[in-house]
Amino acid sequence: MPYTTYLVEKGASHSFVAEAKPPTVTMPRIKALMTGSLPGFIDVVRNLNSPALLEDNVIRQAKAAGKRIFFYGDETWIKLFPKHFVEYDGTTSFFVSDYTEVDNNVTRHLDKVLKRGDWDVLILHYLGLDHIGHVSGPHSPLIGRKLSEMDGVLMRIHTALLSKERETLLPNLLVLCGDHGMSETGSHGASSTEEVNTPLILISSAFERKPGDMRHPKRVQQTDLAATLAIGLGLPIPKDSVGSLIFPVVEGKPMREQLRFLHLNTVQLSKLLQENVPSYEKDPGFEQFKVSEKMHGNWIKLYLEENNSEVLFNLGTKVLRQYLDALKTLSLSLSTQVAQYDIYSMMVLTLLLLSIPQALRRKAELDVPLSSPVFSLLFYLMFLVLSAIHVIVCTSAESSCYFCGLPWLAACGVMALISALLCAIVSVLTKMFVRGNLPSKNPAHPNSGWSELDLLMVFGTVGHVLSLGASSFVEEEHQTWYFLVNTLCLALSQEIYRSYFLRDDGEPQCCFHVEQGFAGATPALQDRTSCDTREQDRVHMSSSLSEVLRGWEKWMVLASPWLILACCRLLRSLNQTGVQWAHRPDLGHWLTSSDHKAELSVLAALSLLVTFTLVQRGCSPVSKAALALGLLGVYCYRAAIGNVLFPWQQDNRDISKGIIEARFVYVFILGILFTGTKDLLKSQVIAADFKIKTVGLWEIYSGLVLLAALLFRPHNLPVLAFSLLIQTVMSKFIWKPLRHDAAEITVMHYWFGQAFFYFQGNSNNIATVDISAGFVGLDTYVEIPAVFLTAFGTYAGPVLWASHLVHFLSSEASSGSALRHACFCYALIGSIPVSAYIILVTSLRYHLFIWSVFSPKLLYEGMHLLVTAAVCAFFTAMDQTSLTKS
Repeated sequence: MPYTTYLVEKGASHSFVAEAKPPTVTMPRIKALMTGSLPGFIDVVRNLNSPALLEDNVIRQAKAAGKRIFFYGDETWIKLFPKHFVEYDGTTSFFVSDYTEVDNNVTRHLDKVLKRGDWDVLILHYLGLDHIGHVSGPHSPLIGRKLSEMDGVLMRIHTALLSKERETLLPNLLVLCGDHGMSETGSHGASSTEEVNTPLILISSAFERKPGDMRHPKRVQQTDLAATLAIGLGLPIPKDSVGSLIFPVVEGKPMREQLRFLHLNTVQLSKLLQENVPSYEKDPGFEQFKVSEKMHGNWIKLYLEENNSEVLFNLGTKVLRQYLDALKTLSLSLSTQVAQYDIYSMMVLTLLLLSIPQALRRKAELDVPLSSPVFSLLFYLMFLVLSAIHVIVCTSAESSCYFCGLPWLAACGVMALISALLCAIVSVLTKMFVRGNLPSKNPAHPNSGWSELDLLMVFGTVGHVLSLGASSFVEEEHQTWYFLVNTLCLALSQEIYRSYFLRDDGEPQCCFHVEQGFAGATPALQDRTSCDTREQDRVHMSSSLSEVLRGWEKWMVLASPWLILACCRLLRSLNQTGVQWAHRPDLGHWLTSSDHKAELSVLAALSLLVTFTLVQRGCSPVSKAALALGLLGVYCYRAAIGNVLFPWQQDNRDISKGIIEARFVYVFILGILFTGTKDLLKSQVIAADFKIKTVGLWEIYSGLVLLAALLFRPHNLPVLAFSLLIQTVMSKFIWKPLRHDAAEITVMHYWFGQAFFYFQGNSNNIATVDISAGFVGLDTYVEIPAVFLTAFGTYAGPVLWASHLVHFLSSEASSGSALRHACFCYALIGSIPVSAYIILVTSLRYHLFIWSVFSPKLLYEGMHLLVTAAVCAFFTAMDQTSLTKS
């Protein structure tokens, strides 16, 4: 950008690095630029469909002052500021595959608008640079071309403004800024240095010409722009702004005007402090403001007496420094205290989440049946207490919360549901602890113990929940899951070797089998059979592993945990994730570099071949053919967009968007899913044919695998292949020989699903969400498909492992109780961490890293809860099928 560089170094300009606060996505950053306030993380969700901005902002003040505002670019502005622009033309911000037309549609208005003199404010929002980052990353050769294009646009605007000034003799202001930065992968949303650092250049002939320093620019806050623009345009500062005037912009003004500008800013911040902090008088910033105001009064008296004395100048300089210190302290204090939290709604949500697993537990023996809570005095007491709390909170709270805004009938329904479910939980706890029935592995047989594997699952889950209270563990949560699955593999190895080598002399601790009944009150594991049966199973297990298994099957059973460990270690090297080590080179970066496209092509082809080999075994002949053609279409799609090469292809000059190839794959995905759904419906009619349901579930699973293959980037296809390989190995050589029960199998699936979420390269940073997956096969932005594809691409690991769990339990179990038990366990293990994390975030809401670490994780947990709910709904549907058949 040579022209921009010239203006910064030698022109009449001021350049800064503006720090953006997370979340670094477009809509919250526009709000910060125009209101000066700090948006919350809920705006990440609202970014998908931005509502009108109700807070006070510069655009509203400019319109109220009679200024004519023109806008061209990202349609987010039009949604945030409806009816504010005299003339506008919006472009779709979410269609990241387009980085050419989206900018041409803005530039085409330039010449016409710059020649006209009927506007006061012109806003242009270019999206091409951001889209290139999402699609190709920050090191793409397209970046340089786009920056050169933007430099030409800036030169056209600046030269037009200069020629206009010669006629009007009035200075103009040109502001060049970014709403957010770009991570090393080309995404944004988190709090890395590359994402929060944005350029801010103010160009005007009213500034003094002095050389700028591009190597060491001054740092400001992005929220400072709102106050600076308001003062520069003679508008009131937005009342919720926490920003400070960027002082170098007004340094050339007389001392009296400088002090007046600073006084306006500190008065606005002090009023905001008074509205949000009860003990505002003790705040250091407020005390500094009062001292500054008093010194300012003394300066005005001296100014009226003698105008040009050295004493006047020295006192004015002191007042300036005092004002600037007060602004800095006030802004910092407000940035940490202005955020408002809906504590009451968070408590209600936590109670609901904690109650979900109990509601799913059909066969639990409860003192207070959920079907008839009217016979319980405890239910009425809880309902009255919750109603009283609701009335007190909603009539005395100064700021309304979400649940206070609900109609009374809906609020009573929520409280009745919570009361009934809590009634059941209290009843179970009373039965277990007051009567002395402490949790045991088998409630029917108190002497039955917990195996090492059971204890590992319990303590591993509890340890993970406790780790969420530390910011470092949240940032590096992938390490927790890697540790848990590795430890699980070692525990399985110990169990296999003990079951294989030890007999009567060694007494293996327990024997594992798929259990179909569950009637106890403990939530963790199913009932076992009688003690005599367990003793017989021990002998049978020992003989079955050492004598029944022969040849390669015996060695595969013994080697399977180590094979899984090796696969997990390879996958860890594929994508560096988290925060501390995300910058380190990994195999994924090596594969995606332009010098290794041939290696990436071979690896992608092998991964797709392995995927077909592992998935086709359970499909019908028609689905096998569709799967083969679909996987071939996946490779053709990646070749069309330039990610991989065909053997006969020397380069990828003929790059397209791959719309036809992707839609070709979608046809086969829908066909496989339709065939599987048809078989499931058919299994409800033909109750005797158990095989139809199994094939239908596997075909639905196959369709999801094909969709994941299409959405995954080529270097991530080995993640899919290894996932299928591990599932196959565990199904054939671990779960079946050792006969684990439904609860243990469910926890293992959940753990591996979480591990594969991070093997994909995901983290608890918003920036690792690959939104380009939402536009595969789309030539325009369609909200619902884009959101679904992005969510599935992000959570493909947990979804595929959960769907495999449904198929495995349905194919191995002869009744639906295993599915019901698995559904309960899955809901339990999914809702308890979310509930605990809501409590942790509430208690840590004033923590230093609340916005950069804990809030993004809360968004991920919320989305994961929706995925868990969808999985439980699938469990329930399969359970209903089993009940119908029975």
